[in-house]
Amino acid sequence: MTNLIRDYAEKKQDLCRKNDAISDELYDKYGVNRGLRDINGKGVLTGLTTISQITSFKKVDGVETPCDGELWYRGYNVKDLVAMTGENDFCFERASYLLIFGELPTDEELAEFSDILGKCRCLPTNFTRDVIMKAPSKDIMNSMTRSILTLASYDSTTLSGELADSLCQCILLIARFPMLAAYAYHAYNHYENDESMYIHRPDPELSTAENLLMMLRPDKSYTKLEAKVLDVALLLHMEHGGGNNSTFTTRVVTSSGSDTYSTIAAAMSSLKGPKHGGANIKVMEMMQDIREHVRDPKDYDEVYEYLAKILAGEAFDRKGLIYGMGHAVYSLSDPRERIFREFVEKLAAAKHRDEDMQLYKNIEEAAPRLIAQKRKIMKGVSPNVDFYSGFVYDMLGIPMELFTAIFAIARIVGWSAHRIEELSTASRIIRPAYMSVMKKRELTEV
Repeated sequence: MTNLIRDYAEKKQDLCRKNDAISDELYDKYGVNRGLRDINGKGVLTGLTTISQITSFKKVDGVETPCDGELWYRGYNVKDLVAMTGENDFCFERASYLLIFGELPTDEELAEFSDILGKCRCLPTNFTRDVIMKAPSKDIMNSMTRSILTLASYDSTTLSGELADSLCQCILLIARFPMLAAYAYHAYNHYENDESMYIHRPDPELSTAENLLMMLRPDKSYTKLEAKVLDVALLLHMEHGGGNNSTFTTRVVTSSGSDTYSTIAAAMSSLKGPKHGGANIKVMEMMQDIREHVRDPKDYDEVYEYLAKILAGEAFDRKGLIYGMGHAVYSLSDPRERIFREFVEKLAAAKHRDEDMQLYKNIEEAAPRLIAQKRKIMKGVSPNVDFYSGFVYDMLGIPMELFTAIFAIARIVGWSAHRIEELSTASRIIRPAYMSVMKKRELTEV
């Protein structure tokens, strides 16, 4: 049956291409911005938020001028949120409270919130066996999405319109996401790769980052530095201005009146796309290709020459892209990358990955120069946070199948904050307009 349908689809796909392709000229003619972005890549304004802000341009003498990027959570600069947390402390829980409730917690409020998250790190009886292990998949995001939708069946308040119920569901999902990801991977690794399977229960006394590392490793062990670097990665990925694809999906589905589980499942489906949450995987694949074709990764000139081939479409995937470089919003720098780099360097030193770190530094210096020379760009080009995140996950021994899932473990916080804000302030369904360019035809007998 599958082959029959596949053959039919292949036969008909050209008909779809013929009748569904809309020319660029029509978009220009009617002033429609593809992807809700103008010709300079700036997003079309679709809403207001108090949750976060991205700064990439500042007005100088009345002229909008590119500047070093800044990311703000509820009015606080992210770099300050990282700096206020000591080397032996964790920032994910504090930032989660800030994004969801709009204020920094006191020590007592943080302790209470962390305690609630710890107590919520559990799944319904036999859920792991009956749901997560029943249909294991290499696509961990799909496995998690299935689990999220199934959790709705265990919640008597799923269809409630009360804000408190949605808030409760969001907190539960924030607490449970690391379990859904780790257990989905272990099920896949056991049933598909014939590896040993171990299911470690989370420790309510540990942070989100510590629990994630503990649940992923056979011996449950991790260093304080490993947990700290992962914690910072989670904080830097948890929210990003509201205009990204998956967060917009969260607002759209929430505005329809749909429940929390369906909303977050929709956001997951949006995030898993390679143009959104899968970017760090492309960076890792590119880095491996560079290692295979560059004799000395420490040789800047040799790295520069091979990057030129990649940019010209002569190497790697032949698409002419240096992955991990540039961002849809930032111009001169991505603040997340600048904050993260310090922690990446510490972890690389501890893991004796100095040669790899030098390769990344060479690319970080060479790629913007090459892109500026070879491409016409409207703003600056610099490394983005995905440039280093895959490297960090690799050093932590986290399998590539979990890279996007870790993004989701962080971003569920931002999604939750935007869902609560949408429920609190909006009353209209988000319903954009599409202009029809269809040609009308007279019906005749075939």
